[in-house]
Amino acid sequence: MLRNRILVAEDDEAISKIIVKNLTATGYQATAFFDGLEAARSLEKDPDYDLALLDIMLPGLDGFELMPYMQHYRIPVIYLTAKADIESKLHGLKGGAEDYIVKPFEVLELLVRIEKVLERAGKLKGILYAAGLEIDTNERTVKRNGELITLKPMEFDLLVMLAKNKNIALTREKLLFGVWGANYVGETRTVDVHIAQIRKKLDLHDSIRTITKLGYRLED
Repeated sequence: MLRNRILVAEDDEAISKIIVKNLTATGYQATAFFDGLEAARSLEKDPDYDLALLDIMLPGLDGFELMPYMQHYRIPVIYLTAKADIESKLHGLKGGAEDYIVKPFEVLELLVRIEKVLERAGKLKGILYAAGLEIDTNERTVKRNGELITLKPMEFDLLVMLAKNKNIALTREKLLFGVWGANYVGETRTVDVHIAQIRKKLDLHDSIRTITKLGYRLED
């Protein structure tokens, strides 16, 4: 399986577990470090990461001190920190970070920002795996056990959004915005109709769960 590897340097174990759990659930391979010096030393043996999420206030080496190591191995950086002051933010962004996210944060927003940074850096893997499917976002194809299954453009885009956020409940409004865009004028029932078609064509009746009064979740 081809997956993006993400280094997570966060000394708060509870926050680290939440980040790693959600990254893993959405198809990334995440490695956690709780000390900046430990993270830096690990790169000497294994620098093959596509992205780093760095807290700033780390023991050993702080997030700013870790930046040169990331730049040496050409690893894009997103700072994920409680430091909300403008000086720290400017320091981080001018120092080379691709993004700067202040805690507390929404997991869905973090995942979107990660994807955008990977895309800009040319590191985003084009293959998604979910519910027994192989989804090629570059070729816009869906396969199960090597067999090609045809979807309409909006069905494919909706499946991709669900797959990128697998095991996470998405509201109809978020799905509508993410697939049809902010300028779409219509009812959220459009989402329901397309979900029904995806379930039928891909036999995902058990995998795409309806979340009462909310939306849908693709389980894997």
